Amino acid sequence: MRTGALRFDVNLSILFTGLPLLERPAAAAKCGFDAVELWWPFDSPDPGGAALAELRQAVEDAGVRLVGLNFDAGDMAAGERGLLARPEGSARFQANIDVAVQLAGELGCPVLNALYGNGPGTDRELAVANLRRAADAARTIGATVVVEALNSHENPLYPITSAGAAFDLIDQVDRDNVAFLADLYHLHRMGENVLALIDRHAGRFGHVQIADDPGRGRPGSGGMPYEEIFARLEAAGYRGHVGLEYRHEGPGAFDWRQG
Repeated sequence: MRTGALRFDVNLSILFTGLPLLERPAAAAKCGFDAVELWWPFDSPDPGGAALAELRQAVEDAGVRLVGLNFDAGDMAAGERGLLARPEGSARFQANIDVAVQLAGELGCPVLNALYGNGPGTDRELAVANLRRAADAARTIGATVVVEALNSHENPLYPITSAGAAFDLIDQVDRDNVAFLADLYHLHRMGENVLALIDRHAGRFGHVQIADDPGRGRPGSGGMPYEEIFARLEAAGYRGHVGLEYRHEGPGAFDWRQG
């Protein structure tokens, strides 16, 4: 599968999960990657300096760059999907902002993802205020905050399920360092024409993530037209990283890049 000049990174929260967190950056490097991304990998908004230093050292020792980091999104394994718009989670989100921004700044990470949070009970005005706070903090390190749409099949309580809904929120925040995280798997599952989305709106993409649909496997394992997707991203001038956020067990996770 042709990939051209696109730059790929590995999401260490969904790949290499058979290894301890601190061993995953080196595993990605061994597979030929020079960039990685992460969901917030700690159980609290501020795990303390020692834990942060260990993660930073593991990334630096592996010789990879962190190019994407989620703000604390709650207990992802239990189904939580963000704190941004949740009144009961807002204080935790705010406590994480400076911690996440500092870690991102130390590792040269240019993108921070703020997940909206499950409903019911989400508060749009709270989400906007928290996004502005996060964007203003991210600006101090030259980073962009991204807003992601998730599919409702797997995330039935998540309110932002389309590119249009994400764009509306981004426009309301009114910060020039807030952009769209185009997770093409989630968008395709929701029936969006991802090729048309790339052609029309790639300039609004702050980051791209991929997996194939159905199954959330590697490109080529489902029915999405990834050769054309990659070609359209290049033609549209997208120059950010493409995050590999798919599930794969066993060898061959990255064989599609050899074609």
